[in-house]
Amino acid sequence: MEFISEWFWFFLLLPVAAISGWVIGRRGGERHSDTQVSRLSTTYFRGLNYLLNEQPDKAIELFLHIAELDKETFETQVALGHLFRRRGEVDRAIRLHQALVQRPGLSDTQKVQALLALGEDYMRSGLLDRAETVFSDLVALDMRAPLALRHLIGIYQSERDWDKAIENAQRYEAATGEAMGKLIAQFECELADKHRAGGDVDAARAAVARAYEADANSVRAGMIEGRIEIEAGRDAAAIRAFERVARSDPDYLPEVLPALLSSYDRSGETTGARAFLAEMCEHYRGIAPVLALTRMVEAQEGVAAARAYLAQQLKDRPSVRGEAALIDLTLAEGADPMATLHDLKHITDQLLVRNPSYRCTRCGFGARSHHWQCPSCKEWGSVKPLLNYAVV
Repeated sequence: MEFISEWFWFFLLLPVAAISGWVIGRRGGERHSDTQVSRLSTTYFRGLNYLLNEQPDKAIELFLHIAELDKETFETQVALGHLFRRRGEVDRAIRLHQALVQRPGLSDTQKVQALLALGEDYMRSGLLDRAETVFSDLVALDMRAPLALRHLIGIYQSERDWDKAIENAQRYEAATGEAMGKLIAQFECELADKHRAGGDVDAARAAVARAYEADANSVRAGMIEGRIEIEAGRDAAAIRAFERVARSDPDYLPEVLPALLSSYDRSGETTGARAFLAEMCEHYRGIAPVLALTRMVEAQEGVAAARAYLAQQLKDRPSVRGEAALIDLTLAEGADPMATLHDLKHITDQLLVRNPSYRCTRCGFGARSHHWQCPSCKEWGSVKPLLNYAVV
């Protein structure tokens, strides 16, 4: 992708340089125009030849020479700055774009373009405070605001300044019409987690409510709400919150099931728990609700009934974890050769240890623990439990 972007800027620069050469030739007067244009054309085609022969460093030097012949060529200077930044020469890009920003006589559009390029330079170099200042100035100018707002959202997200991230996401949505509710809900949930960890339950509840306003189906908001209700001793409310999560996105069922079952148990809602697990078995192809329901059958009807139920379920949804549970039940029942079953269980356990429990649905990143933001591709809410993973 970096290689493609670099070539994009090279070929964007070529016609600009060629036009610059023509303009300079015209400015040089009728007597010198032919010589000037000829010299620039030669330089232009030498640069093109370097590009075609994959010698971009030499090409850049030639285009710099063209730019030096006419320092007033704004587009050439901006394009060169982009090239420097993409090649890792950020200090050089900053100096060039700073000079452009300070150049007198720029139009408003050119001023904004130069500021935007300078802000991106600062971001690339890690100078987020300077980038923030530049992009805030751009938003104040109300020109190219959407792109500047996008950069501000990224900066505040990196700095974990969730209030400002939310504010700028809302402004971006108002400016572009692009829905930002799911992202805003994630930021509100970050605030809710922060308030909850700090013991400010009221502020945490308020942040959860705002997350629901931004994204009515926010899974993360439901999970935080359920934990808050458990800590407050309100198991009935926790059950409603966790059930809402599971119905909104069944992929997260394994994540909420332990806490949900504990709330059911404390509330004495055995019938409700069994009905909900049966419902989830119909809508969720993973093994988690089957295993939980198998344990309930074992407790209420005995090992043989539990083993029969699980064996039947595994015909439709084979699972390594389900096989391990079936082995445990078979061992408890004492029906099959013990040595073989012990060997099979050992192999199954080893397979479970090596397998990731979560995977990013966007980039495929595998992990043993859950992340709300994928460590690999940085996407929010894309890391989900695998279908054969269960924590109960």
